[in-house]
Amino acid sequence: MKAIIIAAGCATRLGKYTEELPKGLLNINGKTILEKQISLFKQKNINDITIIVGPHKEKFDFTDVKYVEDHEYQKHDVLQSLMVARDSIKDDVIITYSDIIFDDSVLDDVIKSKAKIGLAIDLDWEKNYINRTEHPKSEADNVIIQNEKIIKIEKNILSIFDGQKLGEFIGIIKLLGNGSEIFHQEFNKIEKNHLGSFHNAPSFDMAYLTDMIQELIDNEYPISPIIINGKWCEIDTFQDLQNALTLFK
Repeated sequence: MKAIIIAAGCATRLGKYTEELPKGLLNINGKTILEKQISLFKQKNINDITIIVGPHKEKFDFTDVKYVEDHEYQKHDVLQSLMVARDSIKDDVIITYSDIIFDDSVLDDVIKSKAKIGLAIDLDWEKNYINRTEHPKSEADNVIIQNEKIIKIEKNILSIFDGQKLGEFIGIIKLLGNGSEIFHQEFNKIEKNHLGSFHNAPSFDMAYLTDMIQELIDNEYPISPIIINGKWCEIDTFQDLQNALTLFK
């Protein structure tokens, strides 16, 4: 099992906190977000770790990981950043964002999953948006689950939700075996042929991981929910940072 951490974003919503610092290097009660992630991965014997870096790459000083640089992070969004490390997307791999903090029970749930393509999903997600005015519920990456499969992933999905199980994608993907091959195959096909908008993105270059997941769903690949039960939080705003400091003491 390998891990890939996407850390090539500019993190503009955090203002002064990330003007000169990648978001993954924010200190949360004595350890950076990435230190916490790397430590958890290594506790689970996941030692092959790749970090995709972009702005302020010189600030990353971990010596026990691999680095892949996204030289064009200003020209595209997170999906293309991930594929800068496409050589590492093979066999069994966990992919996550650098601004997600999670505890060991969340990682245990992900590791235990046998899904070929699985997304970590929080079913009790709405509690995370209480008093979260800077990042409202409408910005959640929601999924609709039917018959133990994810049938849709989209922001502001509450407006179209019609009774199936609803959860939030927390930013962790697991690919097992030919799940990695499928991801590569479909990405390469789109990269060669696609023009115009791509799902919710104005172009393929500006696509998010969620756009790629919806493409796989539309092409009838089974995407499985990995239901998590531990603590986690995303750090996107100052409110999120304060919440993380309280939640992960």
